[in-house]
Amino acid sequence: MHVTLREVRDGDLPLFFEFTSDPEAVRMAAFTSADPSDRAMFNAHWQRIRSADTVTIRTVLADGAVVGSAGVYGPPDEREVTFWIDRAHWGRGLATAALRALLDLVPERPLHARAAADNAGSLRVLQKCGFAVTGTDRGYAEARGEETDEAILRLDA
Repeated sequence: MHVTLREVRDGDLPLFFEFTSDPEAVRMAAFTSADPSDRAMFNAHWQRIRSADTVTIRTVLADGAVVGSAGVYGPPDEREVTFWIDRAHWGRGLATAALRALLDLVPERPLHARAAADNAGSLRVLQKCGFAVTGTDRGYAEARGEETDEAILRLDA
């Protein structure tokens, strides 16, 4: 599949809501909003990030179809990547291709990432794109309702 990124459009948001409301995907991501099914909270979050000067957020397309989102956010010395691919498309290399495209779009370094320590798919994507694990943390994961180990990663120039 051919993966591209484009600016987020209003019409993408219903799909993003569907993707980020999937219980299995939410559990794997672990560190999500308190209630992924809260549409008002979702809308407020996306309004905030789409209007922020410090956020670069893109829609991920696979062969022209919306399959997720990818972005970079945070203060200059702590810029962090994020990505979400619809669970129906996991295991096809789309997240890796999307993150590589995002890294080409946002050349600043270092960049940081965090993932649940047991989220092998996300960790593999990040490492394929050059991120290295620099530490661990433990925090409350809303999606799991419990403390969860987290890997901390960094991509240098």
